[in-house]
Amino acid sequence: MSKNNVASDVAYVAVFTAIVIVLAFVTIPVGAAGVPIVLQNAALILAGLVLGPRRGLYVGLLFLLLGLALPVLAGGGTTLRSLAGPTAGYIIGYVLSPAIAGALAYRAPRTKSGMTIVFAFAAIVGLLVQYACGAIGLMLRAGMDTLAAFGAQLAFVLPDTGKLIFAVIIALAVHQAFPQLRRKGVARAGD
Repeated sequence: MSKNNVASDVAYVAVFTAIVIVLAFVTIPVGAAGVPIVLQNAALILAGLVLGPRRGLYVGLLFLLLGLALPVLAGGGTTLRSLAGPTAGYIIGYVLSPAIAGALAYRAPRTKSGMTIVFAFAAIVGLLVQYACGAIGLMLRAGMDTLAAFGAQLAFVLPDTGKLIFAVIIALAVHQAFPQLRRKGVARAGD
């Protein structure tokens, strides 16, 4: 990988991490579990769709690393505080979902219809990863049973679906404007 590619990758990761952090200020409280509707989860999936699995994973990791010292999570929380509470699973999902969504998205054909279908599927899978991790966290940290923990996700399905529609539209537009994001060779080697 050339120095230009490394510099570009660092810039992409930094920009998307900043976007995720800025979106911490947009939260809507929902339900008794104390888990708010946030835009950060969709921004992390968007990072995977746009940047691919490796760079998407780096966005999730950098976001959480910064959260060790700074209040970058929704509601002004830190990673350590969240890991000790009922939202711990979502934090793990924030790392995994951009990598998984990116791995699927970067296998999309380069046709618009093919990319749309694969990106939508990748976004849904990324969200399901967040839900599964979140439910496991609720079981472990809030003492919920399996049915209640997975049922707690239902309040988020409709708003998250809307967010994912916008994420897919944005990702498609970005890839149309910047087709070099999916560099040959890099995408196959885990990007």
